[in-house]
Amino acid sequence: MYVADSRANADPSAAGTRGSSVTTGTTARVSATIAPTVFALGAVSLITDVSSEMVTAVLPLYLVTGLGLSPLGFGLLDGIYNGFSALVRLAGGHLADRGGGRHKWIAGLGYGVSALCKPLLLLAHTLTPIGLILAADRTGKGLRTAPRDALISLSSTPENRGRAFGVHRAMDTAGALLGPLVAFLILRATVDGYDAVFTVSFCVAVVGVLVLVLFVPGPSSTAAPRTEKPVRKKAAEDGRAVGGRAVEDGRAVARKAADGRAVARKAVEDGRAVGRKAVGEKAVSEKAVRPTLRAAFALLSRRDLRRVTVCALLLGLATVSDSFVYLLLQRRLGVPDRWFALLPLGTAAAFLLLAVPLGRLADRIGRWRVFLGGHGALLTAYALLLTSWHGTALPYAVLLLHGAFYAATDGVLMAVASDSVPEQLRSSGLALVQTGQAAARFVCSLGFGAAWTLWGDRTALTASAVALAVCVVFAFSLRPGRPVPEPAS
Repeated sequence: MYVADSRANADPSAAGTRGSSVTTGTTARVSATIAPTVFALGAVSLITDVSSEMVTAVLPLYLVTGLGLSPLGFGLLDGIYNGFSALVRLAGGHLADRGGGRHKWIAGLGYGVSALCKPLLLLAHTLTPIGLILAADRTGKGLRTAPRDALISLSSTPENRGRAFGVHRAMDTAGALLGPLVAFLILRATVDGYDAVFTVSFCVAVVGVLVLVLFVPGPSSTAAPRTEKPVRKKAAEDGRAVGGRAVEDGRAVARKAADGRAVARKAVEDGRAVGRKAVGEKAVSEKAVRPTLRAAFALLSRRDLRRVTVCALLLGLATVSDSFVYLLLQRRLGVPDRWFALLPLGTAAAFLLLAVPLGRLADRIGRWRVFLGGHGALLTAYALLLTSWHGTALPYAVLLLHGAFYAATDGVLMAVASDSVPEQLRSSGLALVQTGQAAARFVCSLGFGAAWTLWGDRTALTASAVALAVCVVFAFSLRPGRPVPEPAS
């Protein structure tokens, strides 16, 4: 997918404008190319999201209306559902890096665990077992997310990484668009609607696991060409080249002067010694970046990655979960229960339409700007929910802004973090950022549910909006710079 056009160098004499334009055109085409791995992973995510969003679309109503949970109880379960994966994301990222290319299989394990949890919801009718099942489901999500995003990052070039994540998130969101629609149709067509939704969700999730196993290539097939090499590896290659030249020089001396054989032999040995030393330096260099937990946490010493992680954590503390947004919309507009499952469709449709354009825009004008702009869209959605406006356009505006928030932040954040993480620790580095964000959203769900129970939904949302505005301003002041180069020994 990334082979340069040979016509660019077909005629060495064709210098000047023509050669320059051919080279530029080739570079543009290469930058615009998306690896097959991205599309394969997108298909897996599409199918899996049909399954998971079927459950997510009906879960708030099932828990609050069907089981009679209070907002605080729902906030606890919603926090578990969205934040429990924070406990295992680092483990998933570390296992994928430590295994020397187990990204596909660790991701597959996560998808499998989540699939097995779907039919268990048929047996749970109280808070404790439902919480345990949701925790297990999110454990699967935590295991798979960082290895999957690492595969996308490793199969992309820095120039098109934002677009690659945008393509994947667009396919992922297509599943999120279909899931609530399928759930809605099942609820209308069956008597025991919730049980039918959980059963169909399990069957679809199994298909997603099979697609991953059969069609996603292993990590050895996903690596994109490197635009730059670490200093130590370059030194090792230069050392080998020097050694090879020294060997050739020694042989040339031996051929030209019989009486200089001793000098030639010494030159050959010196050259081989230089080559062996270079190989040894390369081994030391590779050992220095061995994927260990200590090396993973040491990534936080990189200024840009540390800033990205801190900003993701702070912004997550003020990000109200999707389920609460839909419940707020239902209460504001009096949406009947049978139509509730369709509310996520608006978010998913906006996400689907905007993911690729905003990913390309992030590559062009700066990923951090687009990332913070997405939070600005979310803040606007909160403001609309707090106004006294009850027009028919309100749900469309809120859901459009909600989807734009995800399109501008979900994949873009991973593209930003990838710029500051070395290839050998890509899964672990991305997991650090994801862990901070997921843990923060877990805390936010608990806090928002408690605030809603104690003071009402309007006060809870006002506090979240103010906190989000403050965090956006702070994150703007901590914006990361250019990718941090590999440290030289």
